[in-house]
Amino acid sequence: MANNVPVRSDQHKNLKVASQRNLAHVADQHIAPINALEFAQAATSYPVIMVKDPESSRYRSVVMLGLEAGENLYYSEDKWDAIYVPQGISMVPFGLGLDPEKEKTLTTCIDLDSPFVGEDKENALFDADGKDTEFYKNVQDSLGRLYESEIMTDKFIKELEENNLLMELELNITFSNNQTKKLVGLFGINEEKLLELSDEKVVDFHKRGLFIPIHAMLGSIAQVNRLAQLRNLSSSEQKIAGIKFTPVVAEEKK
Repeated sequence: MANNVPVRSDQHKNLKVASQRNLAHVADQHIAPINALEFAQAATSYPVIMVKDPESSRYRSVVMLGLEAGENLYYSEDKWDAIYVPQGISMVPFGLGLDPEKEKTLTTCIDLDSPFVGEDKENALFDADGKDTEFYKNVQDSLGRLYESEIMTDKFIKELEENNLLMELELNITFSNNQTKKLVGLFGINEEKLLELSDEKVVDFHKRGLFIPIHAMLGSIAQVNRLAQLRNLSSSEQKIAGIKFTPVVAEEKK
């Protein structure tokens, strides 16, 4: 469990962060958060999809890292097998959290139990006068941009919902022994509804740049083949012979 606490100059004046940090904290994650500004880059390596929060029914945009819970096919032996790393997981050991001293205010937090944190590391958070170092300022700037991107992503997803552009998908996997497996609870872009948008709406989406993440999502679906390839390379179990996203039709939902 992470021990995330708000960064305070008086409490953490001697705290430092390692220059070299790996992504072991997501070694067992099969999905990772992604924001809409990242879709185009992420689509070159991962399937970009939506999932629903079971408690709030709120959609979240994620990249698929594996084909089952606890499986990350991109991480092995401290190496990440993709050029692009989602921003949300690359900020380790930092994150945003509520400031206990200021109501409804977010602040920079750090995981004190992270192996990348300690007084013997390379990058100090504060200088001798207790002021933020350039390293820490850059961290705060990055977290601020990430938060703004997440707000923008929420608005983007709301646009998709309001225009009925999301559709439920299932991922059908066929193994070399003809056994099959189905992953559900996934959502992607409904191409038919996309083509039915009015000319006025198309122009509006184009001017606001909404088609960039939409087309990135559509194109990223093909990256599921890479997941199958990575699984076949890393596993001695039954090989995947076929893999495909298909829409969940109304009858199946019932």
